[in-house]
Amino acid sequence: MGDPKGFLKIRRKTAGYRPVEERINDYSEVESRLPDEERREQAARCMDCGVPFCHWACPVSNVMPEWQDRLYRGDWAGAWAVLEDGNPFPEFTGRVCPALCEASCVLGCNDEPVTIRQNELAIIEKAFDLGLVSPRIPKSRNGKRVAIVGAGPAGLSAAYYLNRRGFSVTVYEGDRKPGGYLRYGIPDFKLDKSFIDRRVRLMEAEGVIFKTGCRVGSGRYAFGTKGLDCALIQPRELEAACDLVLLTIGAREPRDLTVPGRELSGVVQALDFLSLQNRALAGETRGGMEPITAYGKQVVVIGGGDTGADCVGTANRQGARKVTQLEVLPMPPEHRPPSAPWPLWPTVLKTSSSHAEGCERLWSVNTVNFAGKDGAVTDIYCNKVEWPVKDGRPVLTEVPGSDFRISADLVLLAMGFTHVVQDGVTAGFNLETDERGNIRTRGSFQTSNPKVWAAGDSRNGASLVVRAIADGRTAAEAIIRTL
Repeated sequence: MGDPKGFLKIRRKTAGYRPVEERINDYSEVESRLPDEERREQAARCMDCGVPFCHWACPVSNVMPEWQDRLYRGDWAGAWAVLEDGNPFPEFTGRVCPALCEASCVLGCNDEPVTIRQNELAIIEKAFDLGLVSPRIPKSRNGKRVAIVGAGPAGLSAAYYLNRRGFSVTVYEGDRKPGGYLRYGIPDFKLDKSFIDRRVRLMEAEGVIFKTGCRVGSGRYAFGTKGLDCALIQPRELEAACDLVLLTIGAREPRDLTVPGRELSGVVQALDFLSLQNRALAGETRGGMEPITAYGKQVVVIGGGDTGADCVGTANRQGARKVTQLEVLPMPPEHRPPSAPWPLWPTVLKTSSSHAEGCERLWSVNTVNFAGKDGAVTDIYCNKVEWPVKDGRPVLTEVPGSDFRISADLVLLAMGFTHVVQDGVTAGFNLETDERGNIRTRGSFQTSNPKVWAAGDSRNGASLVVRAIADGRTAAEAIIRTL
């Protein structure tokens, strides 16, 4: 423990964001960075608790106190070595993780947890700056071949660990570049895609083979691949060429809103909106993949989660006239409620950098129907709802006489995801799916086909990037034991 009284002397300080008037005009990352000395001070707040609840809450089991101590002492190399031992991609989680660890930090009892996520990001970026991160090529190969289908966070994680243990790993990706949701879902102002490219180059130097534009099976792919030419690979051929196939294809079938008027133009899925903007920034707009523009429009985002917030930020950058975000659930409390005591994850009001850039937020609002003119949406009819508890569960109840209308030229549906979208993959390998539509696994990761395994969202349902990374690592460990 670097400074036993650090948590008493030093207050929590976050890096903050670039000024709104500056960041609203570009897609560069919005989060600022603290100077090294201030970052080391923040690491000094870690109490090296006897029971590190931060470690308990972290899906990748980061050992935070150890690398916090090294950061405080200015030992960047030591901090990076400890950090990398638990997390293969801290440059991703340091930017987009909701920081479950901070909710379980002991200092979180007073709403001032250690700035664990930002400290993590500072360490990995300093490691790259100092040249500490370099390819680690396996000394030998074990003769086993693993094909990974899907280059999202789970697939990248599994490839990282399998390759380092001497497996020959080939990652197949239907899109133009690896990254999955990291690349085509999360806006550049939260995660600049150069950091994905940097990591992929490193993995390629270590021996991982990436084959993009390769669609396994005949299933359609999620968000924004309209007009994308792909080489078709038959599942049985891939299975025959490898010792094991690991499916990390995600669960990106978006929830839809089945109300009158849904067919009107201008009512689109959030991930189509976000991914097409990301593709435009990357110069991938050929073949009918031009972005959906919000310029000069009244934009309504339905869904109050992170994807909805990303839509708000993107719409503002595109020049929307007005942005409104609707959420059917009640407004969360600003502080930890009694129903979620420390160290559990609390549902509290989250105001993102995108909300601060301009957005009207409405809670407890139900969408009744869409109305339009000449086939295009013009209005949303809504009502207010309450959530009384019946038989121990909250039940959506419309408030009589609360009907109202919102003008809208563009409606973005950001209500989360349900199940695997690449149905041709599951059918091609003759796999069973569960009642949610995700790939059913037996034991840990093995599917109904013993030679085909699944990991990440494709078997667990849509979740966090950090959980996908953790599941990819655990799948790799299970493959290593099996093969």
